[in-house]
This record gives sequence, structure tokens and C-alpha cells, in this order.
Amino acid sequence: MPTPWKRDLNETRRSLEAWLESKLRDARDLEVSELAEPQSSGFSNETLLFDASWTEQGRPCSDSLVVRIQPTGYQVFPEYDLGLQFRTMALLEATDVPVPKVLWFEERSDLLGAPFYVMKRVEGRVPGDSPPYHSAGWLTEIEPEERRAIWLGGFDCMARIHRLDPSAAGFAFLDRPELGEDPLDQQIVYYERYLEWAARGRSQPTTEAAFEWIKKHKPTNEPIGLVWGDARIGNIIFDGTRPAAVLDWEMVTLGSPEQDVGWSIFLDRHHSEGIETPRLEGFPSYEETVAYYEERSGLAVKHLHFYQVFAGFRFAVIMVRLAQQMVHYELMDEATGSEFERNNTVTRLLAKLLALPPPGA
Repeated sequence: MPTPWKRDLNETRRSLEAWLESKLRDARDLEVSELAEPQSSGFSNETLLFDASWTEQGRPCSDSLVVRIQPTGYQVFPEYDLGLQFRTMALLEATDVPVPKVLWFEERSDLLGAPFYVMKRVEGRVPGDSPPYHSAGWLTEIEPEERRAIWLGGFDCMARIHRLDPSAAGFAFLDRPELGEDPLDQQIVYYERYLEWAARGRSQPTTEAAFEWIKKHKPTNEPIGLVWGDARIGNIIFDGTRPAAVLDWEMVTLGSPEQDVGWSIFLDRHHSEGIETPRLEGFPSYEETVAYYEERSGLAVKHLHFYQVFAGFRFAVIMVRLAQQMVHYELMDEATGSEFERNNTVTRLLAKLLALPPPGA
């Protein structure tokens, strides 16, 4: 879904063209194509696709590229570190986790209105979120065995991420001791502050009840690994059924690998039972999925219910801000947006997980 704020794409194209000339110093007659937004682009970032062509030492050259720009509109997250995402993908290039090759990071804001980075484009298809892939889109048009391979391919990517030693791979910089003693406590404090910032003093009954449950039931002595954060097949480019690139590292953190498992399963449940749509034929059961993940990762999944609730809570916090964003861009009126903050597909599924009264009941 394209971002609701709009920029002058022709002006951005000219700025990018001049900036690329400074990076490709031997390039001559460099041209940047018209910019396009991917259909999978979300509300929390701005992503533009383009082709660049030039001449180098008399030879024609070209490349398909992506520019990702730090949000300049109504922000979904209270803080946004684009450089952290760039650094994460650059480190992952040395591993067996498939990521796009990142090329340059630009800290200045005067060129495109915000910092940005450029990476190589990876061709393929991404399972859709709008509408969710269980209800429409290309996943509904392929064979069940292909869907099975795609779903398990996502968990294979997770297993690759979770097999990494985060310190040895260079990810110690993700630790945030100022927020808590261990990564789970750090995440809990972060989302507590996020909810306070987003809610603006307005009651969020289901989300607040889930937060109290999380504090009472959080597991201790959890293993610490690299956590993708927004772990789901909707953030993977597939070449056929093969994962070609893992995308969207804006929620990357340290923590229990189960955090990614719980998030991915909660999101899939949201895209099926959360919208009263059956899962597509071919998708393995969650029990089979967990067994596959455990075999591929070498890790035991012990607290899946907790991490599904934690996923639902975090998604519910994000939905508060998304509701306000939609009001800001006049996609909803104030009254509808205020109700949507508390009563939406995420909070209804979260209430179901915790056997709470449905929002609005």
C-alpha cells in the first residue's frame, strides 16, 4: 500500500540523478528512470523503485535500484533509525540470510527531505497484506504445494537468522541497556512508552489488559538471538517458491528467537481467522510449522502463546498510531479513527487469545 503522503517525484528523480553521479564517479550521461512505488510499500516507510543507466569507459551500464527514505509524513513509530536498518542488512550480506545488496546510505536530509539509502532491486513477488494473502492475490492462484513451500521458506529464513551468533556477527549495537537488563525487558519498556506516546491519554482497554498480562507472564532466562522483528512472508521477495530477499528490518532487535515465530504466526492468524477467512489449502498447520522451525533452527519453542500475545500487543500499539495517521490524512474521520484505535482486527484477535471480552462489547 503506497504511503499516503505525496512528494514531487520529478524533483526527487532529478535529485537522485545528481546524487548518483557523485557516487558513480566514472559514470557519464547518467539517467534515472521515472520513479515508481511498490504495491507492498507500507505506511511506515517510503520506498521508490527506479532504473539507472549510464556509460562507463565507453560501455553502456544499467542497474535496477531501490531507494528507501526515512518517513517524512505522520510517523508510525516514535523513533526511526534508517541507518540501523542499513547497517543490519550490510552485516547480513556476509551470512546465508538472503537480503538485498545495500549500496549507499545518505545521512543528509536536504536532498530528499530525509536520510535515505539505496540498494539493488531483487526481482520476484511478495505475498500481499492489502488485501491479505489468504483472501486475494497471487497466492490464491498457485498450487497448494507451492504455498506450502513459500510458508516454510519463510520459517527457513527465520531459522537462518536465529542460528547466527549476534555478537560474533556484529549485532551487539542493538542492545539497549538503558531500557532494561535483558532484551525482553527492553522491548516491554519500549512498547510501554510507545503506547503512552500513541494513546495520548485515551483508554485502550484490550491493549492495556494485554500489557498487564505480559508483565505477569513474561518468561525468564530467555535465549538471546538476532530478532528480525517484522517476521512474516509478506516481508520476503519470492523467486517462484524460493526466498530471494528478506525485507523490512525496521523492528530488528535482540531477544528470544521465539519472538519472530510468535509474530509470524499471529500475523498469519490475523490474515485468516482475524478477518474470518480460511487459511489457504497447502499452508501447514502451526504445529507442523513449529516442528519444521525447531528442526531447521535447532531451537526449542517453549512459549509460543506468550509470544503470540506479545505480537498481538505490539501490533495493537502500532494500530493505535495507524488509526491516527489515517485521520491525519483524512482517510477516516475523527470519531471513526478514535473507535478504530481500540476496536480493529488486531485487538479483536488479541482479545480472543486472552479470552477477554471483544472490544466494544
